[in-house]
Amino acid sequence: MGVTSPLKGHSNSYSLNKKLFLPFSVYAPYALFALLLIALFRLNFHPFSSSINQSPVSFSKEGNVYENPCNYSNGKWVHDRDGPLYNGTTCGTIKEGQNCILHGRPDLGYLYWRWKPRKCRLPRFDPNTFLRLLRNKHIAFVGDSMARNQLESLLCMLTTVSKPNLVYTSGADNKFRRWHFDSHKIVVSVYWSPFLVRGVEKSKTGPNHNEVYVDSVDERWGADLVHIDMIVLSIGHWFLHPAVYYESGSVLCCHYCNGLNHSEIGFYGVMRKAIKTALKTIIERKGANNGDGIDVFLTTFSPSHFEGQWDKFGACPRTKPYRKGEKRVEGMDAEMRAVEVEEMETAKLNAKKFKGRLRLETLDVTKLSLLRPDGHPGPYMYPFPFANGVHDRVQNDCIHWCLPGPIDTWNQIMLQVIRRWNSKSRRGVRLIP
Repeated sequence: MGVTSPLKGHSNSYSLNKKLFLPFSVYAPYALFALLLIALFRLNFHPFSSSINQSPVSFSKEGNVYENPCNYSNGKWVHDRDGPLYNGTTCGTIKEGQNCILHGRPDLGYLYWRWKPRKCRLPRFDPNTFLRLLRNKHIAFVGDSMARNQLESLLCMLTTVSKPNLVYTSGADNKFRRWHFDSHKIVVSVYWSPFLVRGVEKSKTGPNHNEVYVDSVDERWGADLVHIDMIVLSIGHWFLHPAVYYESGSVLCCHYCNGLNHSEIGFYGVMRKAIKTALKTIIERKGANNGDGIDVFLTTFSPSHFEGQWDKFGACPRTKPYRKGEKRVEGMDAEMRAVEVEEMETAKLNAKKFKGRLRLETLDVTKLSLLRPDGHPGPYMYPFPFANGVHDRVQNDCIHWCLPGPIDTWNQIMLQVIRRWNSKSRRGVRLIP
């Protein structure tokens, strides 16, 4: 039978249709394959805008579905009229030296900025969501005073919807504390461990330098790993101080150790060893066959903003973020960050050897923190430092962060990673490490 031609009255309708449609039937599989490639290309480069992280989906050669996480580390600070979730009077867990509002800081413009990633959206922190996702869990912040700073930021944001009870405190300056959120049966702890590994801090009665044992984890937090479901690690600034480093029971080298007759070395390699030891210990103890797994964050180095030397009354007087291109991550800040990022990537590969549920992520905050010289307590580490007039020599804190302040963004990003983990585990989507 012939094919009816749409061109009525054409004497060669059958031959015309044969010429038009027969080649398509031959090449149809190739055409469909080309359309599929176009669709996949659009899916990769034009993700749905309703996605939480606006993350593109991609496919492996075996056909497995992957999802690329949003790169929250690349972006800029933009004005935000909403301001923070809390203030210095509504949160009772802020360390006194970081309560800039209560200490009389007059310029409050630093509170009205938000971090805007370049290619994705960062939602406002939702304390109810955090509490729901961490129900019945124990989250521990481990490290130096930046770990404590981040912990107190999180507590302040969570306190806006649920008040925690302080159930444990120990050590000078309350360096070991634990809270319990009865509403969701969540435990939040902080462990003072400025090297992550075992260390002896310098003191008036002991050595005038730190002693760091790079191959032995600090058991003040390591012994509690069995009870911890999520751990947030943060170190860096304490490695700048004079120290003697030990490995396998012997002196490995030292840093700024004049007169001790030890080999002088920089701290980057030693810091790398400390991070490696900590991550390896966590993975091996929580990833064994009978282990219950753990979620691990490593917060990258947070730069200081002293204009002048910190120990010679250097200050951080700026009142606005750096503009685009005004400041770059370089020098020591870049080196410290690189060590942390590289060791976390190595740890992710190591974690694949274990059957326990292990989820690891770098909380890359170095760039967004570098761009906020206005967010430190400065002279307001003390109450009303200029009450009796302006002084030429006032001690400044240009390392830690005001609460509320830029450090709240760290927990904002952390929540989005937790949401992504939770969402993809339900959908069975495998994350690209």
